[in-house]
Amino acid sequence: MGTIYYGGSAMPIEIEDRALAHLKVVIATKLRRDESFTVSWRHPDDQPRGRSTIWLHPSIPLRFVFDNPEPAELSREWVEELANSANSTGGIMLVAHHFDTGEVHTLPREGDDANSDGGSSESAHVSLGVVEVDRLEIDTLKVSGDEINGGQLTSA
Repeated sequence: MGTIYYGGSAMPIEIEDRALAHLKVVIATKLRRDESFTVSWRHPDDQPRGRSTIWLHPSIPLRFVFDNPEPAELSREWVEELANSANSTGGIMLVAHHFDTGEVHTLPREGDDANSDGGSSESAHVSLGVVEVDRLEIDTLKVSGDEINGGQLTSA
C-alpha cells in the first residue's frame, strides 16, 4: 500500500502501489505545467463511509511513498484515462478498477486436464476488486466443498 502525504494534513492517504504509480505520473505532469485539479475517491471499508476530494496545486507540498521498492509497470491506457479525467471539470475519480488486488488462483473446472499437483494444466487466475452490481444471478456456487444450488445448501 502506497501513501500520499498532502500538504500539512496529519492523515496520510493510502492507495495501492500500482494505482499510486499511475496517479503520480499524471499528478507530476499536471503540477509541472502549473495546472491545478482535484482527485476524489471512496473511503475504504475500514474507514467511515463516504468519499474525499483533494485540490492539487503546485504550491501545496506533496510526497509519494511506495511500499514496494521496485517501480510498478505502467499501463499507457491507464495513464491516459487518468490524464483525461484530470483535464475534466470533475477531476480524477479513483474507482475500483484502478486498484490491483493481486492474483487469485482458481481450481480447474470440471473436464479440465489437471497436472500432478492437482492444479490446472494452464495457469489460471483472476483479479478481484470491488464491483458494484445492481443484480447478480448465480446458478451454482461451490465454496470449499459446499455447494449452493438454486438457494439450497448441500455439503460435500
